[in-house]
Amino acid sequence: MVVLFKTAFLISSNALDLHKNRILKTFSSIYEFEATTKTVVTLGTFDGVHIGHQKIIDKLVAASQQMKAESLVLTFFPHPRMVLKQDNSIQLLNTMEEKKELLEKYGLDNLVVHKFDEAFSQLTAEEFVSEVLVERFNVGKVIIGYDHRFGKDRTADIHDLKRYGLKYGFEVEEISAQEIDHVSISSTKIRKALLEGNVDLANEFLGYEYNFSGFVVHGKKMGRELGFPTANIQIPESYKLVPRNGVYVVSSHISGKLVHGMMSIGVNPTFEDHPYSIEVNYLDFDADLYGQTLKVFIHKRIRDEEKFDNLEDLIARIELDELVTREYFS
Repeated sequence: MVVLFKTAFLISSNALDLHKNRILKTFSSIYEFEATTKTVVTLGTFDGVHIGHQKIIDKLVAASQQMKAESLVLTFFPHPRMVLKQDNSIQLLNTMEEKKELLEKYGLDNLVVHKFDEAFSQLTAEEFVSEVLVERFNVGKVIIGYDHRFGKDRTADIHDLKRYGLKYGFEVEEISAQEIDHVSISSTKIRKALLEGNVDLANEFLGYEYNFSGFVVHGKKMGRELGFPTANIQIPESYKLVPRNGVYVVSSHISGKLVHGMMSIGVNPTFEDHPYSIEVNYLDFDADLYGQTLKVFIHKRIRDEEKFDNLEDLIARIELDELVTREYFS
């Protein structure tokens, strides 16, 4: 029996307990936040909010309760690489809304999403510590990953932060690679796994099923002609990472109901001049979905996209994909 969303339960019971009676306050700039008490802070892009990030946030919330302080996550948008390297090709695991939704699960008090721009990138490490962490956040403790770098040109590391902690009167707790996991988990490794089609590894590192949201738009309706009508999904954020072309086992919540399906990503090479598309055939489901926004959870990769010699071979392969999908959920 397959348990749906099984990896979602990697969130520790401690973090879930700490979630009770806490409401996340979100700020769109460091200048919007005004500290009324000491804070325990962590910072980073947190792309994916993977199990390494979850380990840090769990410690953050626990430490804030122990110190009778407020927890605070400082993250940035757009991604620093988009600004510093003018790299618009970078693909991210989360949109900003997805990241907020994930972070809400952990009982945080405050989330500060600061616009990363050229001016902010010019802050030296000590300016960042004194002007942001100390003056703006009234920091009592910083909890940070072992490999975090910060300040202009990312020249400062954990050792510099500890030195500033002594100077300005706050604690620094380092999360080592060994504490996070036996292997070093990173957003980069998760992106690589998804681009290679290794959904199992990506989901293991994330601690939940990778997912995306998009609008259902009109397509060429070839799926309906083949006997497998599909929802053609368009993702509005160009930077959102889409896994490698192929066929996947997926699910979505539609009108309060969990619906299973199989998804095709790619150009459907059996047909000429078929545009790139993301299409989901939902099993045992029939409804008009045009214009709706759907969230698609990716459970397993079935195969690469293939070019078939004729429609009969294509249909036979889709029928086999359906059997694989039903078996997964049975």
